[in-house]
Amino acid sequence: MAVRPRIALIGTGGTISFAGRDGLDVFEYMEFGRRQTVAEILARFPEVEAAAELELVDHAQLSSSGVTPGDWLALVARIHEIAARAEPPDGIVLTHGTATLEETAYFLHLTLKCDVPVVLVGAQRPSSALGTDAGANLLGAIRLAGSAEARGMGVLVLLNDEIQAAREVSKTSTFRLETFRSPDLGMLGYVDGDGRVALYRAPARPHTAATPFDVTRVGDLPRVDIAYSYAGAPPTAVEAFVAAGAEAVVMASLAPGMPATTQMDAVTAARAAGVLVIYSSRVGSGRVLRRTSMVEAGIVAADNLNPQKARVLAMLALRETREPDALQAIFDTY
Repeated sequence: MAVRPRIALIGTGGTISFAGRDGLDVFEYMEFGRRQTVAEILARFPEVEAAAELELVDHAQLSSSGVTPGDWLALVARIHEIAARAEPPDGIVLTHGTATLEETAYFLHLTLKCDVPVVLVGAQRPSSALGTDAGANLLGAIRLAGSAEARGMGVLVLLNDEIQAAREVSKTSTFRLETFRSPDLGMLGYVDGDGRVALYRAPARPHTAATPFDVTRVGDLPRVDIAYSYAGAPPTAVEAFVAAGAEAVVMASLAPGMPATTQMDAVTAARAAGVLVIYSSRVGSGRVLRRTSMVEAGIVAADNLNPQKARVLAMLALRETREPDALQAIFDTY
């Protein structure tokens, strides 16, 4: 008989943790349903519990919309504590709400300093729903976290049988099951019904122990905000963020990477006040390249990171440097 992997299953809340009013409640469960512990979720899917020796950790009960940078720091500490044991688990699976899952995954991908595979998983339908994806996603995540193939890959995301890299993946649909996609670069592989892990490529950018981002003794992170660009966008958001104490502002700019003309005076004023400005793109695909005018103004290009991922990297990078060219080198690397 094959030896089952030892997996720490950490619950943080999200749709996967909810039981709705009935099997047809797939979108009002947050208002009228109830949250479940990790053990209660597993009780619905006995096949999942049979796949591994599970340690159940009820870390938090958060909606994805309630996750904060402070929660990221707490998760790093909890994962490090589990991974540092004399006999660490073979893998760690973290349940999470889908709306901000990609941001948590990327933060962990940059800051964890352990070699235990970490897989984030969620669900588009609550575990009580007709046709829920919760059980299949959990099973796939546990199989992935316990596999030899997951080691050295950084933080991974598993939904809909698809393995995605934390840096590249984004939620792309509100309700569809195939919501998590990696624009431009594609998924890493699959965990299919036969239980085998099939990986076809590995993340190329440095991650986990290969980054300088050590937050083990960090109590707070720099404030970084996101200002959205659109036709005729006023300068109000940029000005307000600067006035509120933002240390950097990420512009969710118009493709291929430029704010609305009506925002430019506020961007210039932000730079004059010493606030870092980073141009990302609101379209969710493709790179922002650093033009000569951006170099001269000390504005950083986010490469192919979407605005929310650029914010995550900026919060960590600002602890290393506040010089635009050095900050650009970090965005070019991670």
